[in-house]
Amino acid sequence: MRTATPPPVAPAGDHHDLAVVLFAVIVLVTLGITFWAGRRRGGGADDFYAGGRDFTPLQNGFALSGDYLSAASFLGVAGLIALFGYDGVLYSIGFLVAWLVVLMLVAELVRNAGRYTLADVLALRLRRRKVRAAAGGASVVVTLFYLVAQMVGAGSLVALLLGTNSAEARTWTIVAVGGLMIVYVTVGGMRATTWIQIVKAFLLVAGSVLLTVLLLVRFHGDIAELMRQAAQHSGAGQRYLEPGLKYGKSFTSRLDFFSLGLALVLGTAGLPHILSRFYTVPTARAARRSTMWAIGLVGGFYLMAIALGLGATALVGSAEVRHANAAGNTAVPLLALVLGGGNGSTGGVVLFAVISAIAFATILAVVAGLTLASSAAFAHDIWAGAWRGRPRRTRGGRGVRGSRGRQALVPASRRARGGADAATGTATAERTEDGAPVTTERQEVLVARIAAVGIGAVAIVLSLFAQQLNVAFLVGLAFAVAASANLPVLLYSLFWRRFTSRGAVWSVYGGLIPAVVLVAFSPVVSGTKVALFPGVDFHWFPLENPGLVSIPLGFLAGWIGTLTSPEPADPDRYAELEVRSLTGAGAA
Repeated sequence: MRTATPPPVAPAGDHHDLAVVLFAVIVLVTLGITFWAGRRRGGGADDFYAGGRDFTPLQNGFALSGDYLSAASFLGVAGLIALFGYDGVLYSIGFLVAWLVVLMLVAELVRNAGRYTLADVLALRLRRRKVRAAAGGASVVVTLFYLVAQMVGAGSLVALLLGTNSAEARTWTIVAVGGLMIVYVTVGGMRATTWIQIVKAFLLVAGSVLLTVLLLVRFHGDIAELMRQAAQHSGAGQRYLEPGLKYGKSFTSRLDFFSLGLALVLGTAGLPHILSRFYTVPTARAARRSTMWAIGLVGGFYLMAIALGLGATALVGSAEVRHANAAGNTAVPLLALVLGGGNGSTGGVVLFAVISAIAFATILAVVAGLTLASSAAFAHDIWAGAWRGRPRRTRGGRGVRGSRGRQALVPASRRARGGADAATGTATAERTEDGAPVTTERQEVLVARIAAVGIGAVAIVLSLFAQQLNVAFLVGLAFAVAASANLPVLLYSLFWRRFTSRGAVWSVYGGLIPAVVLVAFSPVVSGTKVALFPGVDFHWFPLENPGLVSIPLGFLAGWIGTLTSPEPADPDRYAELEVRSLTGAGAA
């Protein structure tokens, strides 16, 4: 049995060039995929937002898992397990269980009822500008939280690669990642983003398998010995393997963990970049099969992440992991260095560089998907749907057919002012029923590209203030906002016949505003050493994750808004939604 305290590890300075070269290769490969996809891409919204809807379930399953297995999964979860043991394992379980909600309640129905975004599902029966604006705004907020987590992970990773804790190195890394994600989206759209996700998911799973095999060989397949060594070098002894090391110190911390678990389980079904991926396959059946592939890949990965977190504690030590990065975000690369032979060895540095490059590819892929989802929400929902009016329908009437026919989804004033060409499905009217100019697909896609630049800039600025926070924790906040603002309105719209437009708007804002406000006045922002603003203290909300309060408020607000609505729900429109979501008749 090995009992000596593991020595401090850090990448040797002489070998930094190798890791830098691998990072450069990852960047060049992803850029190559982007420009290749950009040449294949058509000019329409279908291709930019949904990649032409021609991906297979297996391809989309890999892309779904690639979107979901972010820096929080590869870096943050393993880091939490390395620092807090059992409590970190519970965190990973929440990520996995969430997919059952997606499979049972969301995948097929959303694919049939929507077109590009969550707001499309709502607009099928509500069709109000305020609903699109609310849903689009909430999607942008959720993706910004998620983007910050990925970019913080990139800063920590590259700082470790360069052997420095320099804030300047992290800052320039965040700026570079932000620039790359803008290029991916503006040039390649959904087709490029999907292929980048597929390549990244394959690399991530392969890298995790390699590390797990090396770790098990190191301990001769003895899992019990691995756990004993992890407890011994955790600094907490047997408490490392028991619940409560992070979340069990007080009643408040236990409530915080329950709030976090609730957000993780319910938040996945409301994540905009996950929902948008169901539109890249041709049918609802393909969407369900994609989800099943994703569950298998995600489940296998998190089993390996648990082993890697324990291995980082056993072979590196919690103290060294914390020394390299206070939030534990660099536990997996440090473990790779030890498994390859240790500091100064060629094998150690090569494995460290390979795993770091895979983690960097993970970050680049996820930020591309997030940026595309947020730019689509802004351009398709806020700009075209809420501000300018309903976008023009093209491609043979795709998206305008339904159980009530073409007339059901084309406003009367547009039919009166020009109608639509029966052969092409292209609207000839120049104004919507509200008098706003009709938006063309070309205009909408242009706005989406511009929005990607703006959203990327905002994400860069926010990330610079959040560099000391654990990336898995930051993603937990994104899940909380998604579960509070997006999930209630989605479930109400799909399953509640009486749901109204007022209920939808109240549900979105009733979950979104409390979630954001509670985060702003929580220990995440002020009052602790690892807060965004550690030098001040204006927090009054005791929990780090707002889900326990904000998620019920989202459901409650939607219920009250519907009961107090002056206009009843339209039974015909709900019938149309029900038929389309269950059968796929008239789906895009």
